[in-house]
Amino acid sequence: MVTKKTLSEAEALEQYRVSLTNVEIQPELATSMAEFGYDTTVIAEGKTLLAETRQIFDLNKTEDDETSEAYAAFQTLKEQLDATYRMHRKKAKVIFRNDPQILEELALTGSLSNAYIKWLETVRRFYNVAGSRDAQIQPKLLRLKITAEDITNAMGLIADLEAARGEYLREKGESQEATRAKDAAFERMDDWMSEFYAVAKIAMEDKPQLLEALGKLVRS
Repeated sequence: MVTKKTLSEAEALEQYRVSLTNVEIQPELATSMAEFGYDTTVIAEGKTLLAETRQIFDLNKTEDDETSEAYAAFQTLKEQLDATYRMHRKKAKVIFRNDPQILEELALTGSLSNAYIKWLETVRRFYNVAGSRDAQIQPKLLRLKITAEDITNAMGLIADLEAARGEYLREKGESQEATRAKDAAFERMDDWMSEFYAVAKIAMEDKPQLLEALGKLVRS
């Protein structure tokens, strides 16, 4: 039996397409299968099911691609912000090394978490505090070339990153839903074709070589 368990989904779709096409255009196959209930009407039902499965499969692939693109955009922004912040963090630690209160306010104490939410909150706090206490902090940051524009740009990156993550999570949800729909479609298609091949094997019992027209390998 040919199913997506032994073939990739794309291969299974092609296998099914060939089978349902050839059973119509090969006269002996068409006649034999019609005798077992697989006339043109029933075959048309199978082809309709196949077209629906192909459409859902293609949509799932599109959603997967869009998810990958959204994640790549998110990851690029995260890496950009992380590189910017780590340099600013390093400089600020030097500038305020003798001022534990400001180090605490800027969230510069302890290690930087790798967990996204904790990491982002640390980054956000640094730029929020640095940007809101101009007189006390920003003039000192300028000594190591961290400007008010740098802080504003970093805050913009944070906003862009949050938007990109939202887009990625939306695409991920759509991709997961499309995968569920695809799996259900393949389950219906596989079941239909499983019976089709079982009947074909019976119908071609005295002429097994005809099964090769359905993509079934037959030992000589």
